[in-house]
Amino acid sequence: MEELAEAAGIPPRTLRFYRERGLIPPPRREGRIAWYGPRHLARLRTIAALLERGHTLNGIADLAAAFESGRDVGEVLGLGEPTEEEPVRLTPEELADHFGDQVTVENFAAALDLGYLAMDGEAIVHVSRRLLDVSSALVREGVPLAAVLGAAREVRTHADALARLFTDLLREHAHADDAERLRPFAKSVVDAELSLALDRRMREPGDS
Repeated sequence: MEELAEAAGIPPRTLRFYRERGLIPPPRREGRIAWYGPRHLARLRTIAALLERGHTLNGIADLAAAFESGRDVGEVLGLGEPTEEEPVRLTPEELADHFGDQVTVENFAAALDLGYLAMDGEAIVHVSRRLLDVSSALVREGVPLAAVLGAAREVRTHADALARLFTDLLREHAHADDAERLRPFAKSVVDAELSLALDRRMREPGDS
């Protein structure tokens, strides 16, 4: 327990309190020895991130109970079910393989806040394999993960505006049932416009 508390950066008495409240799963026992592992450390980091976001311990306890009961991550955290993106289940070690020492409490909290990450029982869930691959590739190219997540927040704002534009267009000029069938058209327009915008920006002198 002392080793786990040290790894999580919290006092042992805080860890004992979390155990008593049911905020972390019980250890694996071998006789009189209680073993804690990566899933416990991941849960403690999640608790720290949620506390930084202003969640109360009672609220976190409710989330922990929901996770342990097997409820859907999107249902618990309000992430929603993506229709095309493939969620990825990761161990803490696999997450570190993607992002190395960039997996900090601050970045974990930012990813939780964006809805990119959530805890589901013993696993960490990333909402999109494509976003995971792209963000980890950018980190490997030397872009700090904090900067990637900051850019993602801005992209989210613009993407929401584009989605609203497309859905409003359909509501005004097409049948509501056509939205899913016409969805690829919106994606193609956005992809083409982004490609053209990148061409223009990269041709501008002095831009980096």
